[in-house]
Amino acid sequence: MTKARRLGIWMDHAGANLMECADVIETNTLEAASAGQLKEETRGKGEKLMHNKEQQHEGVYYKKLGEAIKNYTEVILFGPTSAKVELFNRLRADLHFEKIKIEVMKTDKMTENQQHAFVRNYFSKS
Repeated sequence: MTKARRLGIWMDHAGANLMECADVIETNTLEAASAGQLKEETRGKGEKLMHNKEQQHEGVYYKKLGEAIKNYTEVILFGPTSAKVELFNRLRADLHFEKIKIEVMKTDKMTENQQHAFVRNYFSKS
């Protein structure tokens, strides 16, 4: 049997911290498109276009996270916003992720050290 590969992702709509659960946890950060960038792209073009652009950027953000998750067997998504649930719902709709154990937990904003401790503690229980 192969060893479980575990990933913790603290996320909100602005970005995500990806932390592989290993002897030493290192954080890789993935940034989402900023609100300023979206406003600049849609300046003077209407609210509907801005909303569509926002959804496109969000889709790209979630797709990048999905690509990172494909290499793991267990994933915990946590953070203060609904972004983790939105990502979870997208992943559950995609058959590529059906064999990956993914769990979602609501947490507050955390420092990087608190995030590492959370991931270490979560995976030590399983």
